[in-house]
Amino acid sequence: MRILSGIQPSGELHLGNYFAMMRPAIELQRDGETFLFIADLHALTTTPEPAKLRERIRTVAVDFLACGLDPERTVFFRHSAVPEIPELAWILGCCTPMGLLERCHSFKDKTARGLSPNHGLFAYPVLMAADILVHRANLVPVGRDQKQHVEVARDIAGRFNRTYGEILVLPEPRIREEVAVVPGTDGQKMSKSYGNTIELFGEEQAMRKKIMAIVTDSKGLADPKDPATCTICALHRLLATPAEQAELEAKYRAGGFGYGHAKQALFDRYWEYFRPFRARRAELLADPGAIDRILASGAERARDVAAATMRDVRQAVGLA
Repeated sequence: MRILSGIQPSGELHLGNYFAMMRPAIELQRDGETFLFIADLHALTTTPEPAKLRERIRTVAVDFLACGLDPERTVFFRHSAVPEIPELAWILGCCTPMGLLERCHSFKDKTARGLSPNHGLFAYPVLMAADILVHRANLVPVGRDQKQHVEVARDIAGRFNRTYGEILVLPEPRIREEVAVVPGTDGQKMSKSYGNTIELFGEEQAMRKKIMAIVTDSKGLADPKDPATCTICALHRLLATPAEQAELEAKYRAGGFGYGHAKQALFDRYWEYFRPFRARRAELLADPGAIDRILASGAERARDVAAATMRDVRQAVGLA
């Protein structure tokens, strides 16, 4: 069983990225043959500044490795290091109806928000299908809101197979029913676009300042508080043991425990949770060549699979 996931290098990774995508992806190493890629080609749809894109690619690589990704068990690579992906995307695009792409939620949502569409944004689902199909992935873990991406890949693969023969593997989505919804410092979903993130590896004083600025209600120190409606408590739950969480919630209900105390408890738990990851990250940053070697090795392994797929595809469509 081959499992595939990807993440865009869109900025510093934060708690929302970690609990919703990074930790589940790292845990998949136990379940089968895992492929994980940094989707740098997809990032071009927003035309990022080149130096920033290079920096973000490296940051994503370092952060995943620091958080426990094992490059011996996971094929970890940059998207753009596998040229078979865009080659397959072109071939698939030639048998993908326009109407299918026009119905895709991501394109409709972004244009509705005023984003000026380009061809890359419109054809994004075809490139995503190529990501999956070139590596003959059996399972693609996604949240329920992303299920359409895998359905589109299945539709495109089915059309190709009906035309050229049973060449491509139809992937199945693995729906994560309990995808962590991580609140940001303002109570909304944590997102870089909202400016409400808590980074995984931010500087200590800056992260303390962000956590101490989390928005709360106006209850005073002496008042009992409801842990079920508090952003601080929700974030603490992600980082704490059940016993630590129960202790914090008891203090909320008893009163005499202010939000300042709760924020300090959250910072302490956050800082301790990521302590071993910070140490590993420092080791990685001290040896930049190791990161390059890991990504190059992952790309070589990914290309072995992709090249085999493309030999069959080229033969099927008449390009061999």
